[in-house]
Amino acid sequence: MTRNEIIEQVNELLANEFEVEVTDITPEANVKETLMLDSLSLVDMVALLQANYKITIPVNELHQIQSFNDLYDYIEQHMPA
Repeated sequence: MTRNEIIEQVNELLANEFEVEVTDITPEANVKETLMLDSLSLVDMVALLQANYKITIPVNELHQIQSFNDLYDYIEQHMPA
């Protein structure tokens, strides 16, 4: 899967799940602010991404994911080959 495919899929998935406009999701935007995530919805987002991309996002690594670009990087680096 290419990076562009990851970006498109992640944006669609998160926009639908968290009821935001896909145009609000930009690479530099803050994930928590854009999706209006509290601690419970953050767990929902992690579960959704883990299920869809067959990755694991440990709690201690969540702080590394601030922007959507960070999220795309994380998924791209941890997806099974």
